[in-house]
Amino acid sequence: MPPSLQPITTINLKLLQTFTLVAEYSSFRHAADETRRSQSAVSTQIKQLEGQLGVALFHRTTRRVQLTTEGEQLLISSRRAIQEVELCLRKLNDAVDMKRGRISLSCSPTVAASRLPRILSAFENDFPGIQMFIRELASDALFESVRKQEVDFGVGPMIENSDFDFDPILNDELYALVPKSLMPQGGETISLERLSHFPILLLSPATALRTLIEETVRAHRLKLNTKYEFTQAQTLISMASAGLGAAILPGIVVPKSRDTRCHVLRIVDPPLVRQVGIITVPGQALSPAALRLTQLLRQLLGTRPPLPAKKGATVAARR
Repeated sequence: MPPSLQPITTINLKLLQTFTLVAEYSSFRHAADETRRSQSAVSTQIKQLEGQLGVALFHRTTRRVQLTTEGEQLLISSRRAIQEVELCLRKLNDAVDMKRGRISLSCSPTVAASRLPRILSAFENDFPGIQMFIRELASDALFESVRKQEVDFGVGPMIENSDFDFDPILNDELYALVPKSLMPQGGETISLERLSHFPILLLSPATALRTLIEETVRAHRLKLNTKYEFTQAQTLISMASAGLGAAILPGIVVPKSRDTRCHVLRIVDPPLVRQVGIITVPGQALSPAALRLTQLLRQLLGTRPPLPAKKGATVAARR
């Protein structure tokens, strides 16, 4: 083999990286600072590379460092080579992450109880090696966990706060579970004004849902007769079934099987709707595994089987 054509196996990738830094900074000192090595060590690496290639790569003076013609040619190729290697390594790391990574997320209780099991089951079928860590939190604690980046992302209701990025997935209408003992005549809908005449069962003030309800009530100059408040939606459902009051719930947790003791009525006049989605902090980069889970969330969280139809329910309760 001619001396001018050195086998590629003799060229160390680290030497090319050092050469690229010196070339881009036009300085041995800056390259040394970037690599956290001494200037003499960087100079030695460049001399080693020049010796292997058999050409000078830099014109050196006391004031400046300038590429030779051969150095300019090598810089173009080395940049391309380093970019290709880095791209390949990222792809390999992504593949490993999808097999053995970990994901942590915070989820609102209403979503965790209704949609999350199906989504996690689908994800685990495809990626059984991923470790999952789930925190079921009310809104205040959920947003705080995202803010502190204690989790990869959150899944919950939207709030107006520029500290977070919100990717909406589901428009979740609110319903009222009204005991038949309080309202014998059923229907499909109920106005907020009519609802205000009943004893009301609400989720705790720590939830964004509670905030939405209270702000809407104030805006329409109404007042709810709040009887009990609880942290879990299932508790509200049980209390309504026992005839203790009308429970206000997001549609996502309304029971699929109709309770014969309650009317399930969509709240109208005004309609109450909350947005549910993926919550992150601005500029946050998610791992490939976390990104794949967010794709499943977008695909499955927004799909909801229709509520079972009630026999004979044709007249809307508007008052």
